[in-house]
Amino acid sequence: MDVVNDTSDPAGIVGGLTHLRQDVGGLTELRHDVGGLTHLRQDGTAQMVDVSEKAVTTREATATATVHSTSEVLTLLGAGELPKGDALAVARVAGIMAAKKTPELIPLCHPLPISKVTVDFELGPDTVVVLATVKTKGVTGVEMEALTAASVAALSVYDMIKAVDKHAVISGIQVLAKSGGKSGDWALPASSGAASSSGEGERA
Repeated sequence: MDVVNDTSDPAGIVGGLTHLRQDVGGLTELRHDVGGLTHLRQDGTAQMVDVSEKAVTTREATATATVHSTSEVLTLLGAGELPKGDALAVARVAGIMAAKKTPELIPLCHPLPISKVTVDFELGPDTVVVLATVKTKGVTGVEMEALTAASVAALSVYDMIKAVDKHAVISGIQVLAKSGGKSGDWALPASSGAASSSGEGERA
């Protein structure tokens, strides 16, 4: 049976690929404009960054996420009286486990020897602020691990309270601070509106 190469393009695939290549070209230009998006190669395709030449240093990052609910739910949460039990204990373990699973969830993250993970909660009148800190001694930072820990801990809180509050909301997922590495220390300015970690409200 002869195989015939059909050069027609009934589905517009070639045209679509042409537009995609143009878009990739735009990404390549963006890469140069912002000083180098290291996860993009020159042709715009993704890569896992080579960190083999970077120095091993102690690195730490803290991230946050906020769960918004009602005062009644927060009272139950603080007392450990939700239908599913002690939500904060479950969420803390979930956040710690998530930090260790980050390279399996975020495709271009490097597996790191995590040396410490802490997940804490600040209870306000109608919010739960998650604070996740991750530490390592390695060649790249742990911002993604901290963000993943904070996000999954917040999702776990949501899962624990959704039976009594279907309208709960998660917001404010962001890095608060990082240290170590070539770029040095960094902290989110206090004026940025980030969730407070000053100890206001009850720490759990």
